[in-house]
Amino acid sequence: MPNPCSPALLAFALCLITFAVNLQAPLYGAYAELSGRGAAATAVAFSAYVVGVIPVLLLLGGLADRIGRRPLIMLALSLSMLATVLMLLAPTLETLGLARLLLGLGTALASATGTAYMSELMANNDSSRAATWVTASTSLGFGLGAALTSLFLLRGPTLAPESFYLHLLLASLALLAVWRLPDRGGDRQGAWLRLPFYPTGSLVYGLAILLAWACVGLVIALLPSILKQHDLASWSGFSTFCVISCGLLFQPLARRLEPAKATLVGLMILPCSYALLAWGADSGQLVAVLLGTVAASSACYGFVYLGGLSAVNLLAGTEKTRASAGFFLLAYLGFSLPVIFTGLLADHLGARVALLVFAAGLLLGCVLLGARLFQHCRQLPIQPMVP
Repeated sequence: MPNPCSPALLAFALCLITFAVNLQAPLYGAYAELSGRGAAATAVAFSAYVVGVIPVLLLLGGLADRIGRRPLIMLALSLSMLATVLMLLAPTLETLGLARLLLGLGTALASATGTAYMSELMANNDSSRAATWVTASTSLGFGLGAALTSLFLLRGPTLAPESFYLHLLLASLALLAVWRLPDRGGDRQGAWLRLPFYPTGSLVYGLAILLAWACVGLVIALLPSILKQHDLASWSGFSTFCVISCGLLFQPLARRLEPAKATLVGLMILPCSYALLAWGADSGQLVAVLLGTVAASSACYGFVYLGGLSAVNLLAGTEKTRASAGFFLLAYLGFSLPVIFTGLLADHLGARVALLVFAAGLLLGCVLLGARLFQHCRQLPIQPMVP
């Protein structure tokens, strides 16, 4: 019989893995200034994360089935700790790129197996409830690290805030917790190479999370430099927290909808919320930025994230690990490539033009995918998520 504490311990570990991902986000401007670089270089260092993510999600979909799920979670935690140590030892933009690469590897390992492992640890292998636990824990982690760094930076500028040391302590405890989790073990005869899997009808959900996380990536990587022009750089960590972790507040509502309807609602919210936060950043209106990021979070880490991941797992059958890998592959492509392109535009044409071009692409994508999802709401036999 599954241990009722096991899902909570895994959720704690997943939270600490993602906690490290944006831990340095409020310091991006300081790293760039020390290196004498601009928005494009910062976006490239930020996007090194995806260089770590893609090989794991694209090529190693069978890794968890071969060696077991627990070793991958422990490896992901270790990589997150190594990245934090590197930024403490050498706080430069170049080191940031290496740290982001390690964080990408770790997060991809956790993403590819987290939902399937959570489902195995729960009674009755409840995939909908497992997706809820995974999205909640990772959403909290992605935003909490940046917010705590900003909180400590309010006490004074430093390149080694206390949040870095807090992460190392908590991640060490998470390693011990995961070490005690049950694991069914690996299949030594299983294939190492298992490509991502896109069940019929699932691609639209992957493209939806691509758009949503492109918006998140822009807020994390480029918004700090824009806010700095208005002497608001110290608030960048809180904007990161708002655009990610506030999505938790909307997940109970998202669970009451069918996955297709939840994702459609998110796509309707996304361009409106982006317009508010972009206007606030360009004009130096902090309240508009924070309200816009909270609204965007309702889509990015509430309706689209939970709805899309639940739909993909319901459609995947026994191929949940590969299907999750495919979903997150598109998510992380959105998290990087549009951000690099927007950073280049910001360097050459200015932040306002870059924000407008991004807005046009976002709106077009939301309209096209929204039309497709409207058909899914009427046609696909997908069960509602658990209230």
